[in-house]
Amino acid sequence: MISETYLKLLKSEVKKLDDLTNKSYEFETVIQEIVDNKKHSELEFIKRLGNLSNNDKFPKIKERQSTVLELLYKYLGSRLIDSEYAILKEINTKSFDELSDELNSLIGLENVKKEIEDLVIFNKVQKNREKIGLKKTNRTMHMAFLGNPGTGKTTVARIVGNMYRSLGILSKGHFIEATRTDLIAEYQGQTALKVKRLIQKAKGGVLFIDEAYSITENDKSDSYGRECLTELTKALEDYRDDLVVIVAGYDNLMKKFFESNPGLKSRFNYFITFEDYTVDQMFDIFLSYCKNEEYILHDSAKEKLKKYLELHSSNPENKNANGRFVRNVFDKIIMNQAKRLSNLSFATKENYVTILEDDIF
Repeated sequence: MISETYLKLLKSEVKKLDDLTNKSYEFETVIQEIVDNKKHSELEFIKRLGNLSNNDKFPKIKERQSTVLELLYKYLGSRLIDSEYAILKEINTKSFDELSDELNSLIGLENVKKEIEDLVIFNKVQKNREKIGLKKTNRTMHMAFLGNPGTGKTTVARIVGNMYRSLGILSKGHFIEATRTDLIAEYQGQTALKVKRLIQKAKGGVLFIDEAYSITENDKSDSYGRECLTELTKALEDYRDDLVVIVAGYDNLMKKFFESNPGLKSRFNYFITFEDYTVDQMFDIFLSYCKNEEYILHDSAKEKLKKYLELHSSNPENKNANGRFVRNVFDKIIMNQAKRLSNLSFATKENYVTILEDDIF
């Protein structure tokens, strides 16, 4: 990123400036605050540079001041450009039909596919009504995805954003994923600003908040969490026409999340449940990994794999892990295959491709 180059140069010059002024102005500290997006930190830095200019004790550093100021402007400008470029790279150019095929190709999730199809059709019609001068419904596009990890919530959220972009419902369709860390600030009063900046970054696309209940994990004592939800609730209404916010997490914990702020639940019109995968679906997911990474599961290994998935998917450590569990199984099996192949004096292409029964643990 261009901004990282300017930041490195800026920090180097600022360190020299601090050394020359015996750290009287603590420029390095303020630069870090700028990097951390602390409110008014840019103005504070410029103010301190101005104070230095008026200090007769340091008459010979005006040229260095100019260099630092120029680098600051370049860093701030390039940081904005880098941010926009990252969004541009995220924007998908697939057609609606291609995205629909992508959604339908996902294993399982039949009720999810149907609900997504219905809400996309509904919002498409509302957009068309608006174009011809008719009123559109007051329903928002925000959604809650309820279910265990590894059930495809993030994947579906990305597809939804791109579908809305392809239909002109969202202006960009890019995808921003966030957790509590991205929303809650370190200091009192800074959380609202942090949420606003994230919302501005997500406008035109999808803001996906995974494990959303963690925002209020400290219950009523968490004033930072309440500040976050207050700002988020306002944004859900203010930017409803060009922003989709999707909150996701375990079903029971999400219920508590919606109870934590009056009016929050009313901003979400769609609640979609992602069911756990069956053993057969997990087996199909495993085969999809094989296809994508150029492996073939030998017929003799299929039954053993199914029995392994059935036995171990119900273990406490794997229960409700779904796709993540299958991914871990796949990674372990191809590691076993690699170990087996390392003992061969000669291996063919078929050997490298084929997963045998002996590789299944």
